Amino acid sequence: MSTAVSTAQMHSRVADFVGRPRKMFINGKWVEAASGKTFPSYNPATGEVMAQVAEGDREDINRAVKAARAAFETGAWPSMSASQRGRLIWKLGDLIEEHLEELAQLESLDNGKPLAVARVADVPLAADLFHYMAGWATKIEGNTIPFSPKYFAYTRREPIGVVGQIIPWNFPLLMAAWKLGPALATGCTVVLKPAEQTPLSALLLAELIAEAGFPAGVVNVVTGYGETAGAALAAHPDVDKIAFTGSTEVGKLIVQAAAGNLKKVTLELGGKSPNIVFADADISSTIAGASSAIFFNHGQCCCAGSRLYIEQSMFDKVVSGVADEAKKIKIGPGFDPDTSMGPLVSEEQLNRVCNYLESGFSEGAEAVVGGHKRAGSGYFVEPTVMVKTNPSMKVVREEIFGPVVCAMPFTDIDKLIAEANQSEYGLAGAVWTRDISKAHRVAEKLRAGTVWINCYNVFDASLPFGGYKQSGWGREMGHESLELYTEVKTVCAQL
Repeated sequence: MSTAVSTAQMHSRVADFVGRPRKMFINGKWVEAASGKTFPSYNPATGEVMAQVAEGDREDINRAVKAARAAFETGAWPSMSASQRGRLIWKLGDLIEEHLEELAQLESLDNGKPLAVARVADVPLAADLFHYMAGWATKIEGNTIPFSPKYFAYTRREPIGVVGQIIPWNFPLLMAAWKLGPALATGCTVVLKPAEQTPLSALLLAELIAEAGFPAGVVNVVTGYGETAGAALAAHPDVDKIAFTGSTEVGKLIVQAAAGNLKKVTLELGGKSPNIVFADADISSTIAGASSAIFFNHGQCCCAGSRLYIEQSMFDKVVSGVADEAKKIKIGPGFDPDTSMGPLVSEEQLNRVCNYLESGFSEGAEAVVGGHKRAGSGYFVEPTVMVKTNPSMKVVREEIFGPVVCAMPFTDIDKLIAEANQSEYGLAGAVWTRDISKAHRVAEKLRAGTVWINCYNVFDASLPFGGYKQSGWGREMGHESLELYTEVKTVCAQL
């Protein structure tokens, strides 16, 4: 079938979004880029230009940071009670729920993910994040410290200030929520830079932020390229913190750029997560879980279970089962109701994944299923299960960020744990077994920020998420994320 999407299939607001050039949101107003430039947003299902978006650069970042600074220091935002701030954040969550269909359609068009998935995962989870963080606004507290009867000492947790937030293209709306929620709950102001591949849902979110009643300048959205707008935001001397989600390579550049004024930095970066299957695991749930671990969101997940370790006696059965699941996946455009896997986000990403496939084959790996780009238009690649892989191969060592899993057998648990931890990454992992003691022992040994037991990709606004080693600094979600948007002040008074 054709991968084109007609305007008749779109919500009227979505058709308007892709029908007119989109401006950026600075100081409560919709403005063009200072340069007047725009850049194209592509439909990954067709490879065709879908929309034109304002191309922000250094001057636009300067304007947005100035607005965020003014909103942080003066006016309605710093004068609000924590309860008032929480009500605004809750209202934003409500508005996301009210506009679920428009947001889901934009995510599907811009990112390529199935519309059905965006409806039940991306948008509801984004709304839930704001609802969760709304409750925290009134619970950010300090402590009294009774170190001496001659002094009264206490701590305050205060908002860190102006925050630059750079979000990725794999979950555009949800990652915006993960970043904005704790920043707003603590009283910070924000300049948000969405990925150039997927800018549209962040712009609709900005409309909802204005509708919710947030004061001008509290949230600013500057669209543009990472090399220009993103770099300018990371290096800006009047930004107090930068929060970035993306590749480890770019994360290192963010750290270098932030050194100028020693701004605080949080990073949620890459992963090469080990997914460990023991012989005593429930076979049906394990095969389903291992398949979802790598094929969900087309494998474009930083925590994807891309290294599949299977106990030798179960290896053939699990590999066969995951391959069968891959064969059932219906590849197609996100708006097709039968689609269970859409295209990769861009031609660049398609080429990256295909290059890794070629690398694996050249080093001796074999594909049980998949292994190729799908013929025709769009950025489609087949879900792939690779065997005859080993830790020295690039496909096992490096993050592919596509629907490609490397399956490897093991016999010795200690060697397995050492190999699982033999990675520059440490974002996530999973253990599949009926032996709960063994599961917890292995979970303890894995050097990863999240370990799932007999499940995978379970997220909630209350569960902190982030990585060890080169998977990043800090945590998203949960109360830990709030600490990363505050400064601790000690006050000591002589009595």
